[in-house]
Amino acid sequence: MHELGITQSLVEIAERAASEQGAQRVLTLTVEIGELAGVVPDAVAFCFEACVHGTLLEGSQLLIRSIPGRAHCAGCATEVAVEPMTIACPACGSFALERRQGEELRLLELEIE
Repeated sequence: MHELGITQSLVEIAERAASEQGAQRVLTLTVEIGELAGVVPDAVAFCFEACVHGTLLEGSQLLIRSIPGRAHCAGCATEVAVEPMTIACPACGSFALERRQGEELRLLELEIE
C-alpha cells in the first residue's frame, strides 16, 4: 500500500511547515487528491491516524478534496470527464486524450494553533 508512504510524506511536510511557523499544533490538514492520481483517499485517511501519532498533527482533522478527472480530446476538440481506465474519448471515440485535471496530489492548507 503506497498510500502509507504518501501519508507519511504529507505529515512530514505539514509538520515541517507548521514548525517553521512556530505552531503549537495543527488543527486541520487539507489535501487534494485527483481521481486519476492512483491514490485511494480512504487508504490515506486510514493511514493518517497512525502517521500523526507523536507529531504536531496528533489529534488533527484530515480533510480530503477530490478532484475529478478531465481531459481534452484532440479528435473532437472538447473537454470531457474521464476516469482512471478511460483510454478513448467518450464523445467521439478518439484515443487522442490529454489529461488536464485529476492527477493532483497536494497539501493544500494547514490550520495551525
